[in-house]
Amino acid sequence: MFRTVVLLLLLVVSGVRVIGQCTVVGLLRAAEGAVPFAHVVLEGTTTGAVTNVSGRFEIVVPCGTPLRLVCRSIGLRTRTIDVPAIGTGQHDVGKVVLQADASELDEVVVTGTMRAISRSESPVPVEVITPALFRKDPSPALFDAVAMVNGVRPQINCGVCNTGDIHINGMEGPYTMILIDGMPIVSGLSTVYGLSGIPLSLIERVEVMKGPGSSLYGSEAMGGIINVITKDPVLAPRLSVEAMTTSWQEHSLDLGARFRHDKVNDLLGVNMFHYDDARDRNGDGFTDVTLQQRISIFNKIAVQRRDRRVANLAGRYVYEDRWGGQMGWTPAFAGGDSIYGESIGTRRWELIGQYQLPMPGTVMLQVSANGHQQRSWYGTMPYDADQQVLFGQLYWTKRIGARHDLLTGLAYRYTHYDDNTVATAEERGGVLRNAPERRPLPGLFVQDEWSITEVHKLLAGYRLDHDRDHGLVQSPRLAYKWAPNGRWAVRANFGTGFRVVNLFTEEHAALTGSRTVVIEEDLQPERSMNGTLNVVRKWPGERHFFGVDASVFYTHFSNRILPDYTTDNDLILYRNLSGTAVSRGVSLNLEARLGEPLRVLAGATYMEVYTESDGERADQFFAPRWSGTFTASYQLPMRWNVDLTGQAYGPMRLPTLLNDFRPEYSPVYALVNVQVKKSVHDQLEVYGGVKNLLDFRPTDPLMRPFDPFDRTSGDATTNPNGYTFDATYIYASLQGVRGYIGVRWVLG
Repeated sequence: MFRTVVLLLLLVVSGVRVIGQCTVVGLLRAAEGAVPFAHVVLEGTTTGAVTNVSGRFEIVVPCGTPLRLVCRSIGLRTRTIDVPAIGTGQHDVGKVVLQADASELDEVVVTGTMRAISRSESPVPVEVITPALFRKDPSPALFDAVAMVNGVRPQINCGVCNTGDIHINGMEGPYTMILIDGMPIVSGLSTVYGLSGIPLSLIERVEVMKGPGSSLYGSEAMGGIINVITKDPVLAPRLSVEAMTTSWQEHSLDLGARFRHDKVNDLLGVNMFHYDDARDRNGDGFTDVTLQQRISIFNKIAVQRRDRRVANLAGRYVYEDRWGGQMGWTPAFAGGDSIYGESIGTRRWELIGQYQLPMPGTVMLQVSANGHQQRSWYGTMPYDADQQVLFGQLYWTKRIGARHDLLTGLAYRYTHYDDNTVATAEERGGVLRNAPERRPLPGLFVQDEWSITEVHKLLAGYRLDHDRDHGLVQSPRLAYKWAPNGRWAVRANFGTGFRVVNLFTEEHAALTGSRTVVIEEDLQPERSMNGTLNVVRKWPGERHFFGVDASVFYTHFSNRILPDYTTDNDLILYRNLSGTAVSRGVSLNLEARLGEPLRVLAGATYMEVYTESDGERADQFFAPRWSGTFTASYQLPMRWNVDLTGQAYGPMRLPTLLNDFRPEYSPVYALVNVQVKKSVHDQLEVYGGVKNLLDFRPTDPLMRPFDPFDRTSGDATTNPNGYTFDATYIYASLQGVRGYIGVRWVLG
């Protein structure tokens, strides 16, 4: 199947012809080497090209007139190139060097303000991660790759089925909103699927905003936002192929292709993942990693319009089957009580559209829709769920006077959810009938970004949503930035968040293979208030660069909904917290470029995430007291490169059972990876490496794996502590050390 798709794409792309008589070629370089995947655009137009892995570009231009090219790459100073009139043929501009200048970093971000703005000018701190960082430790899914971001941690929630979510500053997955191209396309049922199946070759950048963002994005944006920005179909490579395999027989393939017909540009991406080699290295009789078959198809169409107005439509379809359990399990045992297994079948579709109306200012209509179907077995218990989410948003932004940028808009979200549990059932006349949940959530928002002076900037925002059960929900925000020069920036932010909770999301359902969920009261919407102080200091130089990015954060939660694992080993109890919940800490990012060959990135976060109720304080599960990330890259002669990456985690509280023999806190551990990369020529790159060099694996992730159906759990002689089968004590992958090799080919 992989070979067929590749051949079809090659045949289609080979038939695409670029009409034009003249071309300009060149090579983009920076202090640390080639600049791959940079944009080179003909000034004043959308005509452009993307550099290949060696930094080389080729762009078709009109003949007979002088031209100006704009070269742009994240983290480097934008540079223009004047090209004389070309009669016929090709003109080589040679090597073009882009400088790293802290005073003119021109990364364009949209997540913090919903308005395209230079990252250095944004009053809201936003971290920008490019595919160049992800390629230093390649992964088949973005879900795993975001572990390279300081303070962001992918968490495995189930030791059998391996489903998970993303934690930002210790907050669980439901507090993290996942956006694709600025749209809240990912529903609560499928956080993990929002970051799986997106071809990494089609990602332009990933923006991470830590802290509440409900004033712009509404419900679910309580702990932070991850915004996946896909490539512009106009500027994406004509063809990109990446294939990788590991010593565990995990195979992944990424394909991307760009097509153009008149004013329509089409970007197609296919992502495939295959793992079908059950292994049990720890000897507990269960698979260490779920077996998976996944295919994702992504298509984005952009139409070129007058005055460069936006018009695009994107769609994605994800199909995945996965299972984990006892080594002898097959689909024939699904739902039976002879061999334990957990299987999840997923079918998901998504649509995203943006259209800029021909009106004064910028008036943008955004729509999205998604449907998620899940068919699962957790032992003998089925979990079947269907969810559809419709979203529409109309906003207007315009500069008022010389110093005010006004943004205002209307939003509407409609969620339909149905499953086979009591969550969507009601009693009528003594009979329990199905009653799917239908939840409309209209809202309006306004924001003013005021440039008081060249040094001081103030942002004020307000959002008002209406929930049918809880009435009006207000979400204000305030941000201030002081930047006396390009080397200093201080940002202070205050924001609020809220979340209308649906507990029966995929990550919670994964636990019900061994426990029963009980809701003890009518749950109120969760609320949060957050304050962050961020300081950035940079020391740029011609051959060296040092940068420090430090933050202090504090988030206070009310009506926090927490799972209670300890009252009863067979239950998970949910209730609104009567006390308080707090997430506070400090975060530090360091960057150093030492001459041309060496670049080092490192980050560390210290945090306290806890709850206080009835005078007792308890640490939150799966929130490490401290964590750190690091990346060191060294460029060798002959186009060789070495990358050393890793994450380290301090102790985190784990959900233990009553009288559990396993430690309540995890040990300090580190995941260290090394990669060697070779650029064969301008279009081809090969790489290989080792993941988890220290071979770290959690101990005893499953309780009583020899009795998953609890047939003998009540025997006081053999089980005096009353233990039951439990799969929640999991905090890291069980794979251990493994090797990988891969290849990338880009046709610019």
